Amino acid sequence: MTTSDTLHEPAYDVPTRVVFGEGTVERAGELVREHGSRALVVTGRTAARRHGHLDRVLASLAAAGVGATVYDRVSANPRSDEVDEAAALARADGTDVVVGLGGGSALDAAKAVAVAVALEGSVREVIGVTLDPAAPVLPLVAVPTTAGSGSEVTKGAIVTDTVRRFRSGIRGEALFPRVAVVDPGLLASVPPEVLAETAFDAFAHAVEGSVAVAATPASRDLARQAIGLITAHLPAALAGATDPAHRSALARAALLGGVNVATASTCLPHRLQQAMGSLPGLGISHGRGLAVLYPAWLRHTESLAPEPFGELADVLGTDSVHEGVERLREAAGLTARLRDWGVTEADLDTLVAGVSGNLGNDPAGATADPAYLRTLYAEAL
Repeated sequence: MTTSDTLHEPAYDVPTRVVFGEGTVERAGELVREHGSRALVVTGRTAARRHGHLDRVLASLAAAGVGATVYDRVSANPRSDEVDEAAALARADGTDVVVGLGGGSALDAAKAVAVAVALEGSVREVIGVTLDPAAPVLPLVAVPTTAGSGSEVTKGAIVTDTVRRFRSGIRGEALFPRVAVVDPGLLASVPPEVLAETAFDAFAHAVEGSVAVAATPASRDLARQAIGLITAHLPAALAGATDPAHRSALARAALLGGVNVATASTCLPHRLQQAMGSLPGLGISHGRGLAVLYPAWLRHTESLAPEPFGELADVLGTDSVHEGVERLREAAGLTARLRDWGVTEADLDTLVAGVSGNLGNDPAGATADPAYLRTLYAEAL
């Protein structure tokens, strides 16, 4: 695609305007200016600044006449105290538009800030809540710098409540970004290990968007496209290939996965991974957490949805999705288990108690059976 390409797929009920292509980050200012004149740029602690992405966005905002303040203290898994701090800064500065710059954590934090600015109390009061479509939320422009979360086109934000040690989503139509600026060129700065774990997240969105109870023919088609792009281009990208086609393919796969999250949602692996936030100090990233859980989940689930799983296995060129996932995990260096991250059997009850969200979208059905959830965690130890 060229820098002027705009994707809009109303058939998939995603209202976000997507501007896709190499160099589109330079248009961030003009796109933000359509929604406000004073921006809070929400980003992580180091990467966006170190790689020059933050400077490029700030220069574009300045050129468009948009005032900007930066909040650059978002953790790898965004925390409620960080969101509250950023929201207070936004109120003090008269912010009328939020810009999320970074990976999924930064984009989720930016969404939460856009919600929290209008709250009288802490963002903690809406973690785990589905907002009313008319909820007061500042407009958000999302600029992803990794290819995985698809948060640039989803209606949710995962945040850890630092008081309750509870990690869950703020969800609702009001959280859709107004614009997603997807510049595959930004992926050139992503380290191989981050590229691997974010690509697995996109892969998981595709799989779950295909087999979920809410899956549709459209989401299954997007899933096949995304998996085909990841398997065709990730190995070369991890090996250091610099062809822009690889970056573009992975960015597009993440985008398609995000559309699936927005329309078909996800399954148990995402609920189980989010609950890892209930263990203080567990430093596993979202993508790596999913990779830990997938083998156990697939062992129990592939037989429950044979047709869509069979279609995905065909795309992977394997006899089963389980076999294809094992190949991907090995190629991407994602074969660690929970015990490698310090999790023990004594932690399993805490993990199970932390599971929240829609469990009924999983092929296993509306089960909240703690014994089943514990089994999946135990098999991932």
